[in-house]
Amino acid sequence: MSNVGQIELGAVVSLWRYPVKSMMGEELNAAEFTERGLLGDRAYALVDNSDGKAATAKNPRKWPRLFDFHATFIEPVRPAAKLPPVRITLPDGTTLTSDQGDLDQTLSEALDREVTFRAARGGAVNAEEYWPDIEGLDHRDTVTDFTLPEGTFFDVAMVHLLTTATLDRLRELYPQGRFEVRRFRPNIVVQLASGEKGFAENAWVGRTLAIGTAVRLSITGPCGRCVMTTLAQGDLPKDPGILHTAAQHNHVNVGVYAAVVRRGTICRGDPVSIE
Repeated sequence: MSNVGQIELGAVVSLWRYPVKSMMGEELNAAEFTERGLLGDRAYALVDNSDGKAATAKNPRKWPRLFDFHATFIEPVRPAAKLPPVRITLPDGTTLTSDQGDLDQTLSEALDREVTFRAARGGAVNAEEYWPDIEGLDHRDTVTDFTLPEGTFFDVAMVHLLTTATLDRLRELYPQGRFEVRRFRPNIVVQLASGEKGFAENAWVGRTLAIGTAVRLSITGPCGRCVMTTLAQGDLPKDPGILHTAAQHNHVNVGVYAAVVRRGTICRGDPVSIE
């Protein structure tokens, strides 16, 4: 039952963490959320030795294979404890761990670029984004630089939410496209109790979500999408129509960004309400 002043929206149907920026991540049954987002999310990244910029699939011309790498934590991530190492699976199926001595050399050979694997720390890091030639984007067929939030490897905000209602609406608008959660790399996926199909998250901006018994998230803005949503990964094909549909029908937005205002644990199946 919702608390006074809350309207129940639905429930959490999946939780996702991406230990290494722009690599495939891991689905969780439960996750701890702190002021820095989902614990362990984007905790690590590869940094290009030639220019100091973070490797990101936002520039697939420079980093065409990042989505072929998969990263998972070897041990549970715990608050106030040292980050555990991650296990990285390379495109050829080779596995390595982030605490082995030849990690940077092996990753550099796999990517054909000299890189350093490192954890997020103080200071700001830059990255690059390729803007495809799609009407509605801020730029077209060009590469721009952007700065990640200081001390993090996030592109914009600490938490990203997405509803199944939005995915269902996008499928209606572009039936040929495969609008699957993994294209959009959210942390929290919410299924609405109403069963509606539409861009439900747009109405949440500026409001607070209550998830489970403890966590409160402030919805800070819409999540503008980029070329990453169009890239091939696993059995998903390359498809520019994914981004074109978001641009044509929802100002290039899919999902929303959030900040954590009350920390705690979120579990799959937890109720989601709006305050």
